[in-house]
Amino acid sequence: MSTTSRYAWTAMVILLCIPMAILLVLSSGAHALFETRDAKLKSVKTVGIVSAIGDQFTFAKAGLTGLNNGPRTVPIASWGLDDLIVQQVAEALSIRFQVQPVTYPRASFATTQESAITAVNLVRGDRFKKLVQTEVSPQGLDAYIVITKAKAYFGGGNRKVGGVGLITYSTVLESFRLLHALYEIRVVDGKTFDIIEKLAAGPLDEASSVRLPGPSLVIDASFDERDENLRRAIVDLVIRSLPNTLSDMHLVNQKQ
Repeated sequence: MSTTSRYAWTAMVILLCIPMAILLVLSSGAHALFETRDAKLKSVKTVGIVSAIGDQFTFAKAGLTGLNNGPRTVPIASWGLDDLIVQQVAEALSIRFQVQPVTYPRASFATTQESAITAVNLVRGDRFKKLVQTEVSPQGLDAYIVITKAKAYFGGGNRKVGGVGLITYSTVLESFRLLHALYEIRVVDGKTFDIIEKLAAGPLDEASSVRLPGPSLVIDASFDERDENLRRAIVDLVIRSLPNTLSDMHLVNQKQ
């Protein structure tokens, strides 16, 4: 074999090995991450639950020009959505953890936004960590389960929707209305306030067409949009999505 052929053969072998090496590194990193999460969860005995997604309902319009720049919001605290979420999560987790009641300023958690990914904010870290450290009482529990609004892109544009709401979409060829209850769950270490795990709730399994990467439901023209009907539909989305989300986070033993 000539020197040129040997060089070419060596280069080909290296190129073939690189993807495998990358996969091994990624696999090892993911395995270490899961081991760390599971080890931390094993040491958790007492937990407090914070929920802050049910302060307002957003009506938005979308179509040929994208999402309307001025969505309309209405207060829905009277729905008691967050109290229901705390109750449901506490019931699911009580088999494994000692769930203790906590107090917190719900508005602070509901209005806090994710930090932009910049060098400064990477140093500052997750804003919800600070809120748990300073605004939740009592302190000293092993972990805090924090449920807050999530955001997701709608359609092919770069606009986002978040939290609880209804999108009315209309074009020449298609029109529909989409209810959504977008939320994410954090597990915050009660001693170090590090984020043990964080996950946004995914779409419901039986959804025929996923238009949002989170709990959502297409409603037809016959749907009556009175408050009680909207509340009932949103509650259904949350209650049906919680078990799988908690299971995916290894907070409960199996999907219910």
